[in-house]
Amino acid sequence: MTRPPPTILIVEDQPLLLIHVQFALEDAGYVVIQAASADDALVALKRHPEIQAVFTDVAMPGTLDGAALAVCVHESHPHVAVLVTSGDQTYLPDGLPEGVHFIPKPYSARDIIALLTQKLAESGDDRQAAS
Repeated sequence: MTRPPPTILIVEDQPLLLIHVQFALEDAGYVVIQAASADDALVALKRHPEIQAVFTDVAMPGTLDGAALAVCVHESHPHVAVLVTSGDQTYLPDGLPEGVHFIPKPYSARDIIALLTQKLAESGDDRQAAS
């Protein structure tokens, strides 16, 4: 029996960036769930236990930013890989939990896919996207 593809939650409030990453991940074989804020992301994590990774921007509307979301996910869903990005050149990812990977903007979809594949393998998930 074939396992389902990994499910990734993308948390991004800029629609064009969200769609760009979503299409690239779907083309690579991932299932994508979207959230426009950290608050929406926390709801999605409760509704979708199949989520295996979260890719979030730092700056976004809502009660939490992406860095705080990374901490919440790391604590409440330790099996979920977390990638954080920011276009703010002054942002320092020092406060991110161990194991959370920071990717500065601009990034390439290829870099995100490679990193997700690596993080999912590290978390013990042998389900990789069909490249």
